[in-house]
Amino acid sequence: MYKSFIKPLFFLLPPERAHYLSFDLLKLALKVPGVKGVFRKRFVVEDDRLKRTVFGIEFPNPVGLAAGFDKDAKLYNELEHVGFGFVEIGTVTPRPQSGNPKPRLFRLPGDNALINRMGFNNEGMEAAVERLKKRKTKIVIGGNIGKNKITPNEEATADYEKCFDALFDHVDYFVVNVSSPNTPNLRDLQEKEPLKALLNHLMDRNRTREHPKPLLLKIAPDLTDSQLDDIIEIVAETKIDGVIATNTTIARAPLTTDQRSIEAIGAGGLSGQPLTDRSTHVIRYLHDKSNGSFPIIGVGGISSGEQALAKLKAGASLIQVYTGYVYEGPGLPAKINRYLAKHL
Repeated sequence: MYKSFIKPLFFLLPPERAHYLSFDLLKLALKVPGVKGVFRKRFVVEDDRLKRTVFGIEFPNPVGLAAGFDKDAKLYNELEHVGFGFVEIGTVTPRPQSGNPKPRLFRLPGDNALINRMGFNNEGMEAAVERLKKRKTKIVIGGNIGKNKITPNEEATADYEKCFDALFDHVDYFVVNVSSPNTPNLRDLQEKEPLKALLNHLMDRNRTREHPKPLLLKIAPDLTDSQLDDIIEIVAETKIDGVIATNTTIARAPLTTDQRSIEAIGAGGLSGQPLTDRSTHVIRYLHDKSNGSFPIIGVGGISSGEQALAKLKAGASLIQVYTGYVYEGPGLPAKINRYLAKHL
């Protein structure tokens, strides 16, 4: 029904408007008596073969929702009922910010892809915390944190620290996002020395807590193999808990969408099917070169059980979807989980 009826209607709307309409419809549907049970029967796959423990956290299944979908922690309670094993909120910044000018989200239907230049639009860490205090489910929640656009890189550590402190009691793990292409100069923080300094600072702060939280790093797919070697070294030196591979890419090839349309869209991060092979390469490279010494969450171009399994076989411990969810609909987590239960 999604592909034949709901998706065509959504795709008549601007992408960002359709995104928030889907929020409203899901919230409304789950308020109807009995609908939660119907949703769980259709979308939630409970199978012991899917359970796994990663960086000390028990996950009911390996399929998560990537950051960027539930930026402000508005929908995580409802998302448990459509089959996700975990949800990553954010990217959250200390202060609210409106993000980049609209339009800033674009569909490439011929490529099953999206281009976005959202720019960390969110209502800020305090608003996110207030919503997380209303947690009604047991779903695992990750907190993806970043810096405000107006914060210079030399002061970025303070922004990450503020978000870390604010969210600490309300999320199960943290993700340090230095890899979005849509905040000016943010990716400069992926350079070896600034990144080590940032991660060491957050890990030192983490160790002061009675029960430290897993801390992960989200990296770009555009890093060279040499830079990936640096990431492996940094993980070993800072002793962070894992890596999310990968964020969106600034590359534009190969695409079936015509070049004129791509040029008209302009800057932004590309996600979806064109990223599948590159993200899998990054996962496999990190896993093989590090001898599997740290967990990897694989994300990028997953819209089927086969693609999810490929990420896991490449070395990922868990996977996340985003663009595939837009194109395949709410049944995607269940479809992936049923496939994995048979093939893991």
